[in-house]
Amino acid sequence: MSQTEQLCLTSAPPAPGSRPGPFAGERERERANDAEASARRALRRQIARLEQELSALVAAGFPDIPAASAAPPGAAHEPRLLSLAELERDRDALIGSLRDAHAATAARARRHQAGRELLAAMQLEPARYKFVRLRAVDAGERGCGVWAVRPRLGVIGILAGWWHVKLSSGCPLAKGRASSAALAARGQMIRRGCCPARSPRRGACASPARRRAS
Repeated sequence: MSQTEQLCLTSAPPAPGSRPGPFAGERERERANDAEASARRALRRQIARLEQELSALVAAGFPDIPAASAAPPGAAHEPRLLSLAELERDRDALIGSLRDAHAATAARARRHQAGRELLAAMQLEPARYKFVRLRAVDAGERGCGVWAVRPRLGVIGILAGWWHVKLSSGCPLAKGRASSAALAARGQMIRRGCCPARSPRRGACASPARRRAS
């Protein structure tokens, strides 16, 4: 028998009705594992893309668009390999969150547009919008300022019809916090009677050491 005939016999397909070889089941399992790994990689790419889009929308619209929870309720905390069903569930949840974020972004844009139109009308005819207040953030601006229509010169402006739009800072004033040691020392001095509890005079709350030195 020639070498060509031997190759033909070796590579010939199995006859109908013959039993599969001992490695047929293993090959089937390998093909199934390869298909599952390919589907897993595709789902992970989709999840990564959805997370990137969602984080970009949240970063651009925060705090109007709240950040989603880092982990869904009931999620396992120990490290493990997610199944295909769990990956599909996470992908579907991200799709829903992304849809909600797009809706919130559109509503935010509409609110800012309405605020800008109101501000333009207030500046054009302030007498028609007496004592109307508009937050700067509602007009798409940053900061905690407030646009308000107020009368010029108080009561005289009300009687004369002099109205104008004024921007106030609206931000709370920064207040320092005294340390616990300073508060305790002041309380001890008040109990000793060296200084009054309210509106102390200059030098009245000096420490005993400073009083002795003076």
